[in-house]
Amino acid sequence: MLQHHDVILSDGQRLHVASSGKVGRPLLMFAHGFPECWAAWQTQLAAFGQDHFCLAPDLRGYNLSGKPEGIAAYRVQPLMDDFLGLMRHFGYEQCVLVAHDWGGAVAWSLAAREPRSLSKLVIINSPHPIPFARALAYNPKQQAASQYMLRFREADAAEFLLQDDCARLLALFRHPITGKSALDETEIALYKQAWNRPGAMDAMLNYYRASPLVPPTAGQAGAAGLKLDPEDFLVPMPTLVIWGEQDQALLPVLLEDLGAVVPDLHIYRVPGASHWVVHEEPDAVEAAIRSFLAAT
Repeated sequence: MLQHHDVILSDGQRLHVASSGKVGRPLLMFAHGFPECWAAWQTQLAAFGQDHFCLAPDLRGYNLSGKPEGIAAYRVQPLMDDFLGLMRHFGYEQCVLVAHDWGGAVAWSLAAREPRSLSKLVIINSPHPIPFARALAYNPKQQAASQYMLRFREADAAEFLLQDDCARLLALFRHPITGKSALDETEIALYKQAWNRPGAMDAMLNYYRASPLVPPTAGQAGAAGLKLDPEDFLVPMPTLVIWGEQDQALLPVLLEDLGAVVPDLHIYRVPGASHWVVHEEPDAVEAAIRSFLAAT
């Protein structure tokens, strides 16, 4: 049965969290991306709650979670602290982390900086920072695909995205080939409510504003000006990467040479799925994760 919690972490950060299963079972934590919330994982919470304790928070800034002011509150360290604090709140020092999009960006850093906190890692359409920085700096197709990130950093981006009853946000969920939305009507209503909560959209966009990983422009070097040491981003635990290959924002080039920084790497490609593979192919996603969890 799904339960909802309002958790206050030791540093005062407030997170809304959905859970399933029983405390004491192995912890499986799910981290959503932009512009979703805990509800992105409803199918997975129902499935994995049968044999795990599952947590799916609204990331800080999103939906019912706290919305601290200032861009610095959305840099990677405080976001990682949220993940660790949430685990400890429920009595865990380690989990399997399943993460998509911005949740995945935090997860990659957590895996590299706090490897003892994760027994295994599952990433869904979220680029590791080393290949992402390289592609943003040198790959014209990925640079073009990432131009939206620059728009999302602008001061009026929240107003822009909420216009016309959230039409631009809803358009993000349309499959690039079929045109079908990844969301049903119930999910659309829930997401619209989450997006329109006071201060939420601007807080959500602070993830983009806080990140140095952006395409270069005439006025700023962006990712091309970064000097990232791959040794600082090594991911030692077994890692499954699930990738919907029709993702128009994050291209398959981001998987190239990923094994150089993720030695125990398993890639599961879903050729017909988009960025929203969790919604489009839930059975395939569940089967891939279960197979990965069962492997020694």
